[in-house]
Amino acid sequence: MLDVKRLRLLRELHIRGTLADVAAALQYSPSAVSQQLALLEKEAGVKLLRKVGRRVQLTAQAEILVAHTGEILESLERAEADLSASLTTVTGTVKLAVFQSAALALLPDTLTAMAQSYPDVRIEMVQREPETALYETWARDFDLVVAEQYPGHAAPRHPELDRIILTTDAIRLAVPSHGVAGGMSRLDQAPIAGIADTADLPWVMEPRGAASRHWAEQACRQAGFEPDVRFETADLQAQIRLIESGNAVGLMPDLMWTGRPPALTLIDLPGLPRRTVFTSARRASRRRPAISACQEILEQTAQKVAEMPVQP
Repeated sequence: MLDVKRLRLLRELHIRGTLADVAAALQYSPSAVSQQLALLEKEAGVKLLRKVGRRVQLTAQAEILVAHTGEILESLERAEADLSASLTTVTGTVKLAVFQSAALALLPDTLTAMAQSYPDVRIEMVQREPETALYETWARDFDLVVAEQYPGHAAPRHPELDRIILTTDAIRLAVPSHGVAGGMSRLDQAPIAGIADTADLPWVMEPRGAASRHWAEQACRQAGFEPDVRFETADLQAQIRLIESGNAVGLMPDLMWTGRPPALTLIDLPGLPRRTVFTSARRASRRRPAISACQEILEQTAQKVAEMPVQP
């Protein structure tokens, strides 16, 4: 009989690539992981790993076991969810990954409501970029992820994950209310009416590789210019301060203004583009009452936020 725990280690190696990464993810030592995989080889009676330089690579037989292990883990997760659903009290821990603007707009009220309605549920939240968080949720590092998708940009799809839309929010051009610093006299003569008027101005954007960065660059190019990106930061609050202080312009989603009026000027973009905010969880675990409760409260919070007007 093959040991499920050892099979999971083999699947983790397939997902993460190295013994060291598996050990770090599961809080084992690399030598312990190696020993367990060696025992799995004895149980299976076939070679599962081969050395390639300093790394190890899965054999074709190991790949077969990995495919079956995914099905086994799904079945076990469904069994755990059904067991939890049979209880009268909602308990357990939900590991939640969320990106920054959703964390600011949705998490405070969600956590408060969860504490009031489901006091025996523990929420552990980590801020992650959506693409990374979706992958890590599929890999079972998280139970639930709040992610985003920009217009025309499909967020990654992973097997076993569902997708439920929470809300959408407008993306607007954010400019200083009193002009941009740096002696740009053209701004003093004519106010910014649209994105095309920012061609000669300094921009702040997220680092390259982020979906929001690619989308923002495309928006500028469609307006006829290449943006002068002088400032890069993944922290949207830092972006807002750079814009408010007159040092840059940028594109901002409306969720950033939840609970606070913008101290800058917001200008609609052509076509009135909207970002989609959604959750994903493994389908096998979705019936766990704690995850379902968190999803329910997130939806209620998102609905309340969507009803709050934003003054451009």
